[in-house]
Amino acid sequence: MTTRTLLLALAGAMCVSAAATAAGPEARPARRPAVQLGPRPYFLVHDMADGALKRTLQQCSDGPFHKSDFSIGHRGAALQFPEHTVESYTAGARLGAGILECDVTFTKDKELVCRHAQNDLHTTTNILLTPLAGKCTRPFSPAVLGSGGQIITPASAECRTSDITLAEFKSLRGKMDAFNPAAQTPAQFVGGTAGFRTDLYSGPTSGTLMTHRESIELFKSLGTKMTPELKSPSVAMPFDGFTQADYAQKMIDEYKAAGVPPRDLFPQSFDKGDVLYWIRHEPAYGRRAVYLDDAETVADLPGFADLVGYKQDGINIWAPPTFALLTVDSANQIVASQAAKDARAAGLDIITWTLERSGILADGNNGFYYQTFDSAVSREGDVMRVIDALARDVGVRGIFSDWAAPVTYYANCMGLK
Repeated sequence: MTTRTLLLALAGAMCVSAAATAAGPEARPARRPAVQLGPRPYFLVHDMADGALKRTLQQCSDGPFHKSDFSIGHRGAALQFPEHTVESYTAGARLGAGILECDVTFTKDKELVCRHAQNDLHTTTNILLTPLAGKCTRPFSPAVLGSGGQIITPASAECRTSDITLAEFKSLRGKMDAFNPAAQTPAQFVGGTAGFRTDLYSGPTSGTLMTHRESIELFKSLGTKMTPELKSPSVAMPFDGFTQADYAQKMIDEYKAAGVPPRDLFPQSFDKGDVLYWIRHEPAYGRRAVYLDDAETVADLPGFADLVGYKQDGINIWAPPTFALLTVDSANQIVASQAAKDARAAGLDIITWTLERSGILADGNNGFYYQTFDSAVSREGDVMRVIDALARDVGVRGIFSDWAAPVTYYANCMGLK
């Protein structure tokens, strides 16, 4: 059985449509999953404060719902499924994400795989519970605890994709990205999943890791577009003769070999050099390249002149974190930030990241993504107001989310493709 055949079988097995299920055991599974949003968008809309937006969204409750490029599956559906796995990607497509993301890094034998970072295997897979733990850059070290159980030195480890071969990587299982800083054993270390997430889909028969090539075939079978992110290496480059340019080119080459047209691809990087490489060497794909912004605070954001410079360099899409694009007005309403206005004035399209990563919103203190407008957020349903402000006030072309369904619901309701 070829890799493509296996992926199609997996996608088909996991994506039986509602119609096929209702038709009985003789019905055949659909090749592409029907969009099924589940209860979360309805919960969020119901939880909204009364107002015109809530009434508009309520009127869309019966659907129908379709995939939307406005809805981007961040690492698949990472709110509940181990990120960058077959199961997570398939769930993301089921939730209506029109675009799915494979974060791209490489193994010891320089093969491309889907992982959020080159050095995250200790927190995103079961590697520490396997014999491959002996190959990690830094082996597991237990926490040093005080007499009262307080953490003096947290438990640690570092396991890189570049520590192991592709075959070894494929033997691992994905899990929720988490660790227990008080761990005394590897088995304890691999716990620590946040309370608003779940380990229900992290069992020994799930969490199927993927090569980059396999992700391309899966996304094609799911009928989604693709937004790979070239991750910064944890190793010094060149790596065994493999240069940064080789790395950037290899990623694009795998899409070209798979017949993916430029219109279906949004390559991303936090490294401006990677984006400019694609613009210069692969212009058909580079025109849709996404320059990710790693700002931590408002003070870190580019000014208007910088944004104009991006456009002059050939960059067409800027992707900052959500806090960069929103602020509050004198009435404490969520509105577009100055950076958002500057980006639009500079002629840039905007994509933002990431919703559904902040846990319970009603308890306040919602952290990084909400830092510029948290005063206007007081309930779970306010996430729909955030989506609305990003769409109407900022004019983003897409929103990354760890659970695509609410963004898909909004996009369908408002007629966004």
